[in-house]
Amino acid sequence: MARVVVDVMPKPEILDPQGKAVLGALPRLGFSGVTDVRQGKRFELEIEGELTDDVVEQVRQMAETLLSNPVIEDFEVHVEEHSVAEVAASEGR
Repeated sequence: MARVVVDVMPKPEILDPQGKAVLGALPRLGFSGVTDVRQGKRFELEIEGELTDDVVEQVRQMAETLLSNPVIEDFEVHVEEHSVAEVAASEGR
């Protein structure tokens, strides 16, 4: 089973009030040196069967039509080598 990840972020020209709130909170919590924060979404899709170029293209279409709002968000699709469950199992969690 393969995992395909879709990362969705607001486009650079779109205001990000959640990111600004995090940026404002960091110094109050004692963290310094952060100059900007953008908050987005991450979708992890477990895919059964072989991960072909056609399957990755279908995930890209899912991202464009459902997982993101292309008017105000950009997205990236990438394949993870190991699922989180596999990593946790190999670390004995």
